[in-house]
This record gives sequence, C-alpha cells and structure tokens, in this order.
Amino acid sequence: MSPFESELIEEHAMADLAFVAITVAIFVLVAFIAKGVAKL
Repeated sequence: MSPFESELIEEHAMADLAFVAITVAIFVLVAFIAKGVAKL
C-alpha cells in the first residue's frame, strides 16, 4: 500500500470518527433538552 493510500484511509477514519462524535453529541443534546422540557 502506498503512503498516499494509507493517508487517505486515515482521513476517512477521522471523518467517520467526527461523524459518530457529532451524531452522539446531537443525541445527548436532544435528550438533555427533552429532560429540561419535561421538568417544565
């Protein structure tokens, strides 16, 4: 495998990680807002 290919795969893995992190963050935010609304 060429260095270019491995770099491309690493970038793809980082993009996947960022996507998962953002998805989890949104999920937590929505749950947090839902809890706050339920308290009102």
